[in-house]
Amino acid sequence: MAPSSGTYEIGPSDGSLTVRTTKAGLGAKLAHDLTLEAKTWSGSITFDDADLAASSVEVTVAATSLAVIDFSGGVKPLSDGDRKEIARNINEKALQTNKYPDITFRSTAISGQADTFTVTGDLTITGTTRPVSLAVTVGAGGLVTVLATVTQTQFGIRPYSAMLGTLKISDEVEVHATLTLPAP
Repeated sequence: MAPSSGTYEIGPSDGSLTVRTTKAGLGAKLAHDLTLEAKTWSGSITFDDADLAASSVEVTVAATSLAVIDFSGGVKPLSDGDRKEIARNINEKALQTNKYPDITFRSTAISGQADTFTVTGDLTITGTTRPVSLAVTVGAGGLVTVLATVTQTQFGIRPYSAMLGTLKISDEVEVHATLTLPAP
């Protein structure tokens, strides 16, 4: 079911925005696959059901708001200290949030059908802007699901590694969002 034409203001009260990492390297069994959630974000969707190409999307994420909400694998559960260390690595090393506090996405093209479409746009992370495509599905009740794969090194991010590189995070991370559109 396609949404009605209009402009929708979106944020955490309307859904979730997560990043999923996977482990790699010879020491992968020791590490965890992580799900991080952006706790602070906002955006605007302008949807035109008569002319999908005239639609647009803009989203801004506070990079410091990314927090571990789930994990799998590893030889031991994540402790509070582990979670703090992960947050420190994300903020200080990977995303350099003191210099680049926001992650932004602005659409440049939308194509497909009203209930399954691709949003192409400019994603800016750590001051580097690259094109990214989002696969979008609109389901029953206006539930919107968004999926994209982001390659960290394309944005100047060096994926986390330890133990001389035998334990590392894969270069590609999966960005996933689900939201229910509020009234336009």
